[in-house]
Amino acid sequence: MIKELQRFKKVADIGNITKASGALFITQPALTQSLQRLEKELDVKLFDTNNKSITLTSGGQAIYALTEK
Repeated sequence: MIKELQRFKKVADIGNITKASGALFITQPALTQSLQRLEKELDVKLFDTNNKSITLTSGGQAIYALTEK
């Protein structure tokens, strides 16, 4: 789960899954699957997405705050 949290934080910091996958040196589908596993494990939706925009949900903001500690 630590790896998934690190990936989640990178996506949140960059604001783009494709760019974050490049920064993490993994494929975009692998990153998306990692985020889905984290959402399932935490039972919270982390991001709202549309066309090319990604924003943290309130649950995602709470998890992000924990990664800053």
